[in-house]
Amino acid sequence: VQLVESGGGLVPAGGSLRLSCAASGSILSINTMSWYRQAPGKERELVATISSRTGTNYADSAKGRFTISVDNAKKTVYLQMNSLKPEDTAVYYCNVWVQTHTLFNVDFWGQGTQVTISS
Repeated sequence: VQLVESGGGLVPAGGSLRLSCAASGSILSINTMSWYRQAPGKERELVATISSRTGTNYADSAKGRFTISVDNAKKTVYLQMNSLKPEDTAVYYCNVWVQTHTLFNVDFWGQGTQVTISS
């Protein structure tokens, strides 16, 4: 299973970005797709999760500004980020839990995409 992320960049505060994460490989089904982020000197933290069973969940810092969505046909998860703040600066990682031919529930990580918000 491979995850390819895109959409990061440098934007001024108040701007918007849309991150994408496309999954490919031997995937029978996708259980959960999430976005995490890790700022310099900080631990990786959950930003948003989407699941067909549980819907969407957001970190408090993301509520009202970020929207997670999925295109099941493309096996792609998106993170629309609006009203960006300098504290949103981080490397953003995609994480997916999938069922493969050999494993019922296993997770994979994307390579990360840098998001930098200037003040």
